[in-house]
Amino acid sequence: MKRSSALLASLTAVAVLATACSGNNNNGNGNEASPAPGSGSSASGSPSASAAQTEKLKLNWYVIASADAQLPKGDADFVKKAIDEKFNVDLVVDYMPLGTDFQNKFNSLVASNDIPDVFFSEGIPSNQYIKDGVAREMTGLVTPENMPNYFKYWITEEELPKYQVQGKFARAPIPYEKNYYRSYYIRQDWLDKLGLSVPKSYDEMVEVMKAFTTGDPDGNGKNDTYGFSAYGNGTNMSLEFPTYVKNGLFGDFMVEGDQFIDTRTDPRMQQVLTDTRALLDLGVVDPDWLLNKNGQQLEKAEQGKVGIVLGFGKNLAFDNNPEGLQAKTKEITKVETANWAAFDPFAETGTYLTPVPGNPFLFSSKSSDEEIDRSMQILDWLAGEEGFLMTHYGREGTEFTRDGSTIALNQEAFKTNVTDQGNFLSVYQWFTPISGPEAFGIEVFDPNVTERDKQILETINSYKLVDSVGTSMVVKEGMDLAALRKRMNELQVKVLYDDKNADNWPKYREELMTKYQGKEIFDYYAQQVSEARGTTITFNSGS
Repeated sequence: MKRSSALLASLTAVAVLATACSGNNNNGNGNEASPAPGSGSSASGSPSASAAQTEKLKLNWYVIASADAQLPKGDADFVKKAIDEKFNVDLVVDYMPLGTDFQNKFNSLVASNDIPDVFFSEGIPSNQYIKDGVAREMTGLVTPENMPNYFKYWITEEELPKYQVQGKFARAPIPYEKNYYRSYYIRQDWLDKLGLSVPKSYDEMVEVMKAFTTGDPDGNGKNDTYGFSAYGNGTNMSLEFPTYVKNGLFGDFMVEGDQFIDTRTDPRMQQVLTDTRALLDLGVVDPDWLLNKNGQQLEKAEQGKVGIVLGFGKNLAFDNNPEGLQAKTKEITKVETANWAAFDPFAETGTYLTPVPGNPFLFSSKSSDEEIDRSMQILDWLAGEEGFLMTHYGREGTEFTRDGSTIALNQEAFKTNVTDQGNFLSVYQWFTPISGPEAFGIEVFDPNVTERDKQILETINSYKLVDSVGTSMVVKEGMDLAALRKRMNELQVKVLYDDKNADNWPKYREELMTKYQGKEIFDYYAQQVSEARGTTITFNSGS
């Protein structure tokens, strides 16, 4: 329940990121074969014959998970037990935090011809996997007949064509959060100790970063704290820095008037990099931010090493989230007065973009029809009420109780059976990185939700969001967006740590626009946005 929405992202997603399927149908003669993919026979999320009467299959999935997640062994993993019994499978889930290691491991699986039946991918690599024949065509598979919960609650049929690349439908979007619950968090108790207020502008935020770095906010007499931390996965300029929004850049892509903006190659990145280098020169940023993997910046916050971080998820800093910022900080630092408050210096002018579908899931081209069909049934169960509740809140009658459309959490049981067992539910939340069950008309009643928790939600919900481009975009044959992004990351890190000023950014940007096809790629993106909006949008290629 801690950081699944941060993967997203971020990774997402991220990002980010279901309803009750019928139980096993005991009708059937025991000799019926598994239905072929696309037959519609798995539309209920259950096989047409009883799972117990079909061939047991071993399935392998490769997905993202939070850095602290670990699947327990045996029946302690009650989600695997439920899936295995319900669908007559042996589901083996391999998982890692999103980042370079995740990508490298998957590439090694591909090289050894050991492609998982279902796998998560970021957008750019997924295009290459489709091009190389690693991913299976989804036409006739991912349909409302075969995955009714997925389409009923999360994704519309109109969104799928926007995911086609290489002239194929071979990837589909993971259900996504309609509210990012994206916010900066700040140590209110540190502000109080130093006599400071929650910053309401970028300049005030920088002043607080300075004070948190030099003012001994934890009172231990040591110079061992920093104002801010982020993560760069060892490769890239993090979008978590407030220097982007300071300069009017939001997320990955924007539309301003009639212009399409690729934020990270925009001319304004010169000032973003200049401002970021200034923060580094002030010494207020965790010096390991570039090497941090997603999740490590939050761990440093919990350890009392930094006073401001960006976080995702409705309950990330709730009092009653045993794996959240608030509870973990108190547990690790032994500071009972620790208090993380939500804030954003750009709350009134625009903090981020409205959500659109993010990263996709894919099927292996090496998997059999039966393996794909059974995997689709499980995915749709995860997207349904029964699967969603189990993978987010545990088992009815154990980790939560239900009264009509209201569920009540049993925090003690959840801690014992989930948190203390490796916080393992976050592994299964990769397909539904959603913060709550509202899509099913279900309300979570938690008597432990405090007034402070409610204030956090009220604060985040008050943030102004900027309209997104409103559609997902794809590249076409011959366009290598991955190469462009790789070179872009290299150049931005070069600006920050080798050049130490952004004077060369116009030259670097020109290289990206010409040698790495930036103008051609983003012209094509602008064309897609124009078609989706019904108005002419052009790429801002000027310097």
